[in-house]
Amino acid sequence: MAEREAARRPSRAALVFYGACRVVAVGLSRALFPGRVVGLEQLPKRGPYILAPVHRSNIDWLVVARLTRRRFRYIVKAEVWRAGPVGRFIELLGAFPVHREAADRESLQRCLAVLAGGEPLVLFPEGTRREGVEVTDLREGAAYLALRAGVPIVPVGLAGTDRAMPRGAKRFHPTHVMIVVGAPLNATAPVAAGEGRTARVPRSANSALTEELRVALERVLANALALDRLRRGSGVASTAVAAPPRESSGGAEPPGGGG
Repeated sequence: MAEREAARRPSRAALVFYGACRVVAVGLSRALFPGRVVGLEQLPKRGPYILAPVHRSNIDWLVVARLTRRRFRYIVKAEVWRAGPVGRFIELLGAFPVHREAADRESLQRCLAVLAGGEPLVLFPEGTRREGVEVTDLREGAAYLALRAGVPIVPVGLAGTDRAMPRGAKRFHPTHVMIVVGAPLNATAPVAAGEGRTARVPRSANSALTEELRVALERVLANALALDRLRRGSGVASTAVAAPPRESSGGAEPPGGGG
């Protein structure tokens, strides 16, 4: 039942509610955490895809919400639902829980249903908030879902969100942020065998795409950090591994739920 609900096209009322909440959320995001978005043209205009940002702060979801007017479906750590009203509220916005410490098959199936329904899915492949400039130990959920559903993964680098609300902090501090959207990674490897729930992804393909995503995330993170340092007057950092895109206006592990 949860899968059918996830795949069902949102009602007009649900979209209006999401749109109203997004206006408030994006308005707060831009007011409290202003900053450039580079590479917005890389984001698919239609169809399902997985948005895969680096995860450095609890405000990351709020910052990436400004990337599109389309409804994002967020995977959120199950602990949030313990707060009762908070969990129910974000569920109305299209979020659903993931249990990060175990193979959460229900969450995987709901993710596949969301993608089958044509909506973009936000998934933090690091699985939890990390620190530093390196991207390591990615969970394989993003690659698995992309290969199963045949959808692209869009890597996103964020700089400044860790200043706004570092890991362990209880309050945020307004600051500038930088967002770099990377080129989509296309999942083209076929499913090895089976149909539907029994379909399997070759482990070699899953591992290869996970590594490709890790490299792409390090690249967009390095570019975001370099642009952020440039804005702050520190010059372009040597850690930038590639020139950023032009600026725009405007048996798998469980998916990463962030936290």
